[in-house]
Amino acid sequence: MIQTADRLKTVQEYYFSKKLREVRGLMAQGKPIINMGIGSPDLTPSEHVLKAIQNSVFEAGAHQYQSYQGLPQLREAIASFYNKRFDVTADPATEILPLMGSKEGIMHISLAFLNAGDEVLIPNPGYPTYTSVTNLVGAVPTYYDLTEDNGWFPDLEVLEEQDLSKVKIMWLSYPHMPTGATATREQFVKIVAFAKKHTILLVNDNPYSFVLNTDPASILSIPNAKDVCLELNSLSKTFNMAGWRVGFVLGSEEHINAILKVKSNMDSGMFYGIQKGAIAALESSDDWFVELNKVYSARRELIFQLADTLGCSYDRDAVGLFVWAKLPEGSVASEAFIDQILYKKDLFITPGTIFGSNGEGYIRFSLCITEDKIKEAIARF
Repeated sequence: MIQTADRLKTVQEYYFSKKLREVRGLMAQGKPIINMGIGSPDLTPSEHVLKAIQNSVFEAGAHQYQSYQGLPQLREAIASFYNKRFDVTADPATEILPLMGSKEGIMHISLAFLNAGDEVLIPNPGYPTYTSVTNLVGAVPTYYDLTEDNGWFPDLEVLEEQDLSKVKIMWLSYPHMPTGATATREQFVKIVAFAKKHTILLVNDNPYSFVLNTDPASILSIPNAKDVCLELNSLSKTFNMAGWRVGFVLGSEEHINAILKVKSNMDSGMFYGIQKGAIAALESSDDWFVELNKVYSARRELIFQLADTLGCSYDRDAVGLFVWAKLPEGSVASEAFIDQILYKKDLFITPGTIFGSNGEGYIRFSLCITEDKIKEAIARF
């Protein structure tokens, strides 16, 4: 028998991969499952974006290998988008790198900057991929607490008391997933200063800024943040392009070149048509965001009703594609709670514990589901 690599012992199959297999099995048995677990937008990209990819397939060179750095026009569109939407200046030639989704970027950044034994500061709760990738590259996850009492932002005074000598990367995600918390400019200023003091590469994962958020922000808007910061972004949530797998990373030329060194050995460029569609998306007018948020706002109000029905509490000011809800006092554990609802009401909701131990006592609802389905879910109680 051929043995697998030892690194596989450090990770488990992704929760959603396992749980959705169970959900599909229940559906195959005829169960009318309503899935509120995954943040995969059910809405379509704009007609302008769809026409861009359709027209592109007939262009000369469209089906050849593409540049590892992406089309110059795509990098220019990203630079314009960041300048217009975040007041951030980035050189499209040297400070922007398109990616096949920001998840790819997590791996590339980790491979580019981490050696075995390096420590990585990871939010608890936070995106599970930060931990799995850290383990796969032989680095050491070190968790920092995010709590409701602290506004789901790291307590830098507590972190200052720790031995940070081996920390190489710190992962952030604002607007935060799964809680929907936002960071103020003052908080960004403080955490950039913290990273500079301790020579830590700060990576902000920022795919939710334009979903139900009136004040989009980038950590790169802080003066000289590029010295120690990278920012990942994605078109998946903002433009309903999750299946296209297109995102990007911004940072200093030195940091981008390090990531490119990894990326250029891992793929052979992004499909031309996807890049043309991405350019069209990034050029969307304000009307796109207004209409998108009308849909999500209506859905969120219904999710609030469902959360109320379950006796949960939540922050109406949270942003993003999810509703993070606290279970009622005296409730069973999060996973037991969602399993009860799955088996008794045929409704799948995400338990907070998949995002870390501080997610215990919470559940997460996705807004990627129609109003009619949410109403149907409410009617089951």
